[in-house]
Amino acid sequence: MKIELHILQNFAPSNLNRDDTGAPKDCELGGYRRARISSQCLKRAVRDTFEVDSLLKPDDLAVRTKRLVQNVVEHLATEHRSDRARACDIVAATLAGAGLNVKAAEDYKTEYLLFFPRRHLVQLAELVDRHWDTLAGLGLAKSEATDQADADAPAKKVVGGKKKAKSDKKSAFPKEIAEELMPILEDAKRSPDLALFGRMIADTPSWNVEASCQVAHAISTNRVSMDFDFFTAVDDLRPNDTAGSDMMGTVQFNSSCFYRYSVVDVDRLRSNLDADDELLRETVAAYVRASVLAIPTGKQNSMAAHNPPSLVLAIARESGSCVSLANAFAQPIRPTAEADLVAGSIKALQTYLQRISGMYGAQSASAFYIADRSLEPIGGSLQLQDKGGLSDLVKEIESRAVGAGL
Repeated sequence: MKIELHILQNFAPSNLNRDDTGAPKDCELGGYRRARISSQCLKRAVRDTFEVDSLLKPDDLAVRTKRLVQNVVEHLATEHRSDRARACDIVAATLAGAGLNVKAAEDYKTEYLLFFPRRHLVQLAELVDRHWDTLAGLGLAKSEATDQADADAPAKKVVGGKKKAKSDKKSAFPKEIAEELMPILEDAKRSPDLALFGRMIADTPSWNVEASCQVAHAISTNRVSMDFDFFTAVDDLRPNDTAGSDMMGTVQFNSSCFYRYSVVDVDRLRSNLDADDELLRETVAAYVRASVLAIPTGKQNSMAAHNPPSLVLAIARESGSCVSLANAFAQPIRPTAEADLVAGSIKALQTYLQRISGMYGAQSASAFYIADRSLEPIGGSLQLQDKGGLSDLVKEIESRAVGAGL
């Protein structure tokens, strides 16, 4: 089973997701410029909502970090973290033994961000505590000094020397500790956010987790028009006889109705959660609720665009391909005297959905929605069921997700 979420959300003036120049992100669709919110931004907002709204247990969630060493050190026994630099060196050497590149000179950060279950921070700390004396002889600083000596050697020796140094470090790592360490680092089961959004580590493919959730970039149903806010700021302590401002600038923003689309592969999610149906139920419920409630934080302190969705449409597909409804807005929606931007967007989405369902069939699909207004009845093969409120929509979807595997 696959569960699709189609969301229409009209934001007041905002700059929720900025590009490298500080302007709201945009793109082209149907030959017209549109406002855009990246999928990465939306997924981060959903992950934050899991924790902020207590939708899932904190210990079940994962963290994305380069600071794995420092966090493990915080969980070490008191006597082992009394010398923090030494503790960091030993934890870093432990991770290096598993093939992770950690640089002591860069505050013991890993080479890249790792998506890592929180509960494993404690397990790693416990492993280091148990084998402290053995691991103490594998300090990362010593290894880096050896590498630097090889780097200072003649070019021919560098190539062979560095390869040999890496091989020696890997083979020198105690086998019995490696057999305990690798399962901790590889295991990603029972972490809902990791099970949804996946993990890819190019250097170690066995650690990869195939995402069960796909999230599209949100695009505006209307043609975007960028605006500028010219602002000034005055020094509160300036002399009374001093005129003018002490700071000025411009901020770009827009106001758009966004179409948001995501899909969850329930079978893949169940597999990623180690076939735990109770955790599957909690994860699906949390994802649907967080997807509806999560709002990116960009420039919110100065714009406060806390606008909930006007339409949330969920489609449960027992079989067949998933369908994005973005092409419903290939022609930008324009407000009229009879229908505002939101109403026009809802009607366009309904019409396109029924056309697509008629072309490709909708026998294995069920659709449920909540909306802040009455939907006009539009004939077609796919009947939309009004669930009234978010809680009822969530219950409907989670029951279908769990029932799909029974």
